[in-house]
Amino acid sequence: MIRLLLLLLAVFALPARAEEVVMGLSKDRVSITADFDGSEILIFGAVKRETEIRTEPPLEVIVTVSGPVTPVTVWRKERRFGIWVNTDAVEIDAAPSFYAVATSAPWPQVISEVEDLRHKVSVNRAIRSVGAPMNIVDSPSFTEALIRLRETRSLYQQRPVTVTFNESTLFDTRISMPANIVEGTYTVRVLLTRGGRVVSQYSSELEVGKVGLERWLYNLSRNQPPLYGLLSLVIAIAAGWGASAAFRALRSG
Repeated sequence: MIRLLLLLLAVFALPARAEEVVMGLSKDRVSITADFDGSEILIFGAVKRETEIRTEPPLEVIVTVSGPVTPVTVWRKERRFGIWVNTDAVEIDAAPSFYAVATSAPWPQVISEVEDLRHKVSVNRAIRSVGAPMNIVDSPSFTEALIRLRETRSLYQQRPVTVTFNESTLFDTRISMPANIVEGTYTVRVLLTRGGRVVSQYSSELEVGKVGLERWLYNLSRNQPPLYGLLSLVIAIAAGWGASAAFRALRSG
């Protein structure tokens, strides 16, 4: 409730424009712990306008959440001599580790192809693959395969008509982040569109990271690998000894 009140105050403090969007997040950090099984983010906002609400064409809202961007190598497998082997490969220059896009209406109604290309809103446009080998004529299929793979793991989400937009002023949506998300800074964007054209946009950041013992072990593995390996060995020996002792106690009992 406090976040909503602050958001509404921000709306009326904005400089005059025809239509302006602002947004807020239910949390600005997602903490990954040992029992982390995913998280849900509430994204909400409002539209400030200096004129009466136009009904035609209607105002629409697009919300995107993008994870850290990294290069990805996608391989094609083929069956040869009775076994599956890697054959062709395409290096995708930049692909978000997580990407969700939610809209207030069906996709064709919210943004044009030209605006999608300009602002890189859809999942396909968010992935950049410009260095595909010339000898692979169907290189776009590798990008499609990456999208399908990450969709099955809930890392890529296309969520049409999941943004609630009340009276063309207040909006909200929920984005589910799976347990297999990676650490890093996530970018949250809200775009206002009218007639397929972007008229306003706003972005914010969301931090995702390990905390507590998980963070300590992660830093140890990166900064002091020998010590981390020794600690892992000690824990494994202790666990084995404990299990053996428990088994002997059960047998003697």
